[in-house]
Amino acid sequence: MSENRSASRNGFTGKRVILVNGIPASGKSRLAVELSAYSGWLQLSLDGIKNPFLQRLENVDRPFNRMLGQASYQVIWDIIAGAPDGSTFIVDAWFGFQPREVLQDYLQRAGVTQVLEVWCQIHADLAAQRFSSRLGERLPGHVGAEYIPELKILAGNARPMSIGPVYSVDQNVTAQNKPVNIVDIHEWIMNSFDTQIQ
Repeated sequence: MSENRSASRNGFTGKRVILVNGIPASGKSRLAVELSAYSGWLQLSLDGIKNPFLQRLENVDRPFNRMLGQASYQVIWDIIAGAPDGSTFIVDAWFGFQPREVLQDYLQRAGVTQVLEVWCQIHADLAAQRFSSRLGERLPGHVGAEYIPELKILAGNARPMSIGPVYSVDQNVTAQNKPVNIVDIHEWIMNSFDTQIQ
């Protein structure tokens, strides 16, 4: 039986969400996938929902891409809203693209009772380097090289949403071949969830 179903039998009611947050190219998607594989929790990705539309739509400019992002964001929270009590989700997105109040409203409407955040911290130059190296892999409709100066500014200003407890991951060390410790992150998540329901 999955952990999603067994959680409610352990005295937990409501829904739990882990926000894996960080600017573009901060390593959040890889972390979210690894955490999902380790924990068994379902991972929902903003780009994972948006990309099939970009594969089929032509001439997507930045305003339309942003609109698709907003719609994909809504889809994530609609899925969570329709899930049963005892569910746990990992949500992979750059949450700063929308106001904090929008996230709070979605969390409330989806019936989320516990929120944690894994924040992916990265230096501006490394984020720019990663973003640039992946330009050839990105679908048409995503922003291109012209976004890099804006991304570097964003790296210096971006902060966690801080709606719940925050675990900060230094993604700069992954450039030094030091992998993120998913076991430690999962242990912090479980301890933090236990603390919230006491």
